[in-house]
Amino acid sequence: MTNEAKSGQTKAAKEQRLKSISKKGLKTMQKNRNRHVVRNKARVVKYGTKSFGRNIWLSTAATVVMAITLIILFVTVVASVILTNTAEMMKDKIDITIYFKPNTSQEVLDELEGRISSDPNIKTVDTSTSEQEYEKFLKENENSDDILEVIDSEMAAVMVAKMQATMRIKVYNVDNLNSIKQIVETDELFTANTDKEMAPTYDVNQAEINTITSWARIARTGGIILAIVFLVISILIIFSTIRMAIFSRREEIYMMNLVGADKGFVRGPFLVEAEICGVIAGVVAGIVSYFGFEFMSPKLTKYGIDVSQINSILESNQLVLVFLVFIVAGALIGRISARLAVHKYLRKT
Repeated sequence: MTNEAKSGQTKAAKEQRLKSISKKGLKTMQKNRNRHVVRNKARVVKYGTKSFGRNIWLSTAATVVMAITLIILFVTVVASVILTNTAEMMKDKIDITIYFKPNTSQEVLDELEGRISSDPNIKTVDTSTSEQEYEKFLKENENSDDILEVIDSEMAAVMVAKMQATMRIKVYNVDNLNSIKQIVETDELFTANTDKEMAPTYDVNQAEINTITSWARIARTGGIILAIVFLVISILIIFSTIRMAIFSRREEIYMMNLVGADKGFVRGPFLVEAEICGVIAGVVAGIVSYFGFEFMSPKLTKYGIDVSQINSILESNQLVLVFLVFIVAGALIGRISARLAVHKYLRKT
């Protein structure tokens, strides 16, 4: 073998060995870099936890205000949902009563029912003759001995002769009764048989529904305003907390910058401190909201307020999701507030 061939083989072997060493070196560097990242993350969490304990009073104040903010948001959502559901429940229970002259026959009532049922807004129609209305009256007052004692056969006959026949209508949309009113007021059979002394009950309970709907609107608007106010207060408190933490550690931050610490490592502990406040606030707000609603739920039900939808959520597996929403919301509020504060004050330092 010539010297040139031997030299070529030696050169190729050296290049192969260098490539092998470079690959090993890159793998080692990558492994060490990953370890370095994990170690830095652990240090950031450690320093942030220490900072939370070091500024315990301001941290506690920030946590309390954030918890109040989350509770107000919960109350706003719950109030809006239950009041809206209550208004819808009352709408479902509303029926329109049309009064007809006493002793209107069942045949006439059936014809009237057929005409009114042509309206697409009609859900159900129930008619009742004077005799049937009298039977309902007796059933409703079966426990009232004083009333039943004074009703004899003659008085019963007089009551039946004076009692109006009725038609009770349930509709899909109580806010749109124009077509039904038009039938009742213009159809010849209706106008000939309706009792002029008893007007149809179109607007019964409508005032209550409008009131509850307005309460839902007020609760939603007022709750959002209060939540924004407390959110601003919590951000200001976190600003103060972060500013004091940066001021107390200004020399340490200066030294870290001198030795080449990256921005993420410098600002990380402050973000962790704010996130700890947010997580604790979320847990506290979740517990207070849950037990507060459990305490108020029976009282609200007594007043006819529909809390079934919220109860079904809090009494199922979705309760875990509710607590996670509280915790995540608290952590986000803390992190966003801290980033704003760090961006402003750390740059000055």
